[in-house]
This record gives sequence, C-alpha cells and structure tokens, in this order.
Amino acid sequence: MKLEKIHHVAIIASDYEASKDFYVNKLGLPLIREVWREDRQDFILTLLVGDVEVELFVEKNPPLRVTGPEARGLRHLAFYTADITQTVKELNALGIPTEPIRTDPFTGGRMTFFRDPDGLPLELHE
Repeated sequence: MKLEKIHHVAIIASDYEASKDFYVNKLGLPLIREVWREDRQDFILTLLVGDVEVELFVEKNPPLRVTGPEARGLRHLAFYTADITQTVKELNALGIPTEPIRTDPFTGGRMTFFRDPDGLPLELHE
C-alpha cells in the first residue's frame, strides 16, 4: 500500500454564513463547489488549499467539541504560510485573533494558532 497525499480534510460547522465568510472571504480559500443536501438538511462547501480540498459540512446543531485541541479525533488543521508575521497581521486586521507567534521546538519553524467561528483550532506554520 502506498498513500501518496492528503486528498481532503472535512470540518463540521454550525453557522453557514459565518463559516463561509470566514473560510472563503477572510482566509481566501477558493470555493470549488457548494451543494445543499436536502436529505441531510446541510450544505457541503468544497474549498481548496494548494492541492488539498477542505470539505466544510454545515449543519444545524452539531454536537459541541468536548474540549479544546486535546479532544479525541482531529487535533487541528495547519496551514503553511511563507510569511507568518504578515499573515498574522492580515488575520488580526480582519478581526481574527491569534496567539503570539512562537517557535516549534521540534521543527524550528515559527507557528501560531487561531480559531474558526465554531472554535476549531487552526494553525499557521512557517
């Protein structure tokens, strides 16, 4: 068996307008397709980061995440940026708070965290 790359990451969100605005307008992820599933009463927005798709499932009243990033399952989604200082300035200017930039003790890369409208931890890594 040979797994070659990540095809997509799926995120469950609760607020269609807030999530679409955050990921498409604020983070600037291109929207590939948007589908309303009548049978499930939810939207699926497919976004693109490089060559990896992010599927954003937006449904009413999904269960809350049990705790912060230490809950079982997906810990966080990390985005690469060539200039973390500039990216943090742009996020902050959009009203998206970020943690202080710090150095990853294992990779030596600079990193920080921020959150999406549902509180999902998102990482920036340089």
